[in-house]
Amino acid sequence: MISLPDLAPDAEAFSPRADARTAIREACAAHEDVASVEVLGESEQGRPIDGVVLGTGATPVSLLAGNHADEPVGPQTLQALITSVLRRRADGDADAEAWLRRYRFAIVPHTNPDGEARNRAWIDAWPDLSAYLRHGAREAPGRDLEFGFPEMRPENRAVSGFLRSHGPFDLHASLHGMAAGEGAALLINRPWTFRTQPLRDGFVEAARAEGLRMHDHNRKGEKGFFWIEPGFQTTPRGDAMRTFFRARGDEATAARFHQSSMEFVMSLGGDPLCLVSELPLFLVENEDPEPGVPSAYLALKEQFSTLRKRAVHDDPVRPLLEPFNIRPLPLDRAIRLQLRALELGLQAVS
Repeated sequence: MISLPDLAPDAEAFSPRADARTAIREACAAHEDVASVEVLGESEQGRPIDGVVLGTGATPVSLLAGNHADEPVGPQTLQALITSVLRRRADGDADAEAWLRRYRFAIVPHTNPDGEARNRAWIDAWPDLSAYLRHGAREAPGRDLEFGFPEMRPENRAVSGFLRSHGPFDLHASLHGMAAGEGAALLINRPWTFRTQPLRDGFVEAARAEGLRMHDHNRKGEKGFFWIEPGFQTTPRGDAMRTFFRARGDEATAARFHQSSMEFVMSLGGDPLCLVSELPLFLVENEDPEPGVPSAYLALKEQFSTLRKRAVHDDPVRPLLEPFNIRPLPLDRAIRLQLRALELGLQAVS
């Protein structure tokens, strides 16, 4: 079988959305017996949302990316997955052919084109941290697509209809990221925690090979994040989010949380493994981390609002950043790790 990390391009910059859509559509059109693409609907601002069916196998898998507006690595990863495996098939790669006949993917390469458009200024300037601080934007609760299933926004309705028509699934992955972190992290739905030790070991090894430690943050169940082992927590749930904000007396915010994509896919039936990848755009150095406490990340997080304000006003931010030794995670490394997480997930459900 093919190695998914080998499909990662030597990418240093993010593809423009129009180019990504064209590349996916052209790749699928050249392989109509194993790939198809359709417009599922439109975003709130009228941008098309595409759904791709890839492969003809008996193992059904759903893949989403882009639910959070300021996390562009996931869409880039799914573009690479689709176009690269079909390119290998075109080159006569028997492993790619076998892989496509083993799995059947329902993929939404980008659920949130409006969010990408709002973030395009810093995405085009990547890896300029000042540009990210100046132009980075994401949706608040009630607008957050990840917690808007099945029908909070038009984008959720389009994606839910597509998933419903192709489910139930054996594996679901929603590709995400973090603005900053001390390393890589992966979230796993609770019913699968005791069945995924080989997956977790493999992901730790892959992160180490890319020069990353694990981002270890024990949130002690807050918002549904239960610690499994260093770098691994359970996937969050809408009901846990509602409970968290109600406990703080914030009923208005609690009411804005619907199902996550993971909860929605689980509601379609079966026993799907659900994964959420969490890779930082920018790495924060922590030479002596305390178990479960990413102290350097937490200290930087406290500074973020100040950093954003200074960046917007073109005030220097480097003096505030110097204690953190912050640096970008190269795009190709991030894509390889996302693909490795998917590969390990496929192995787990097989």
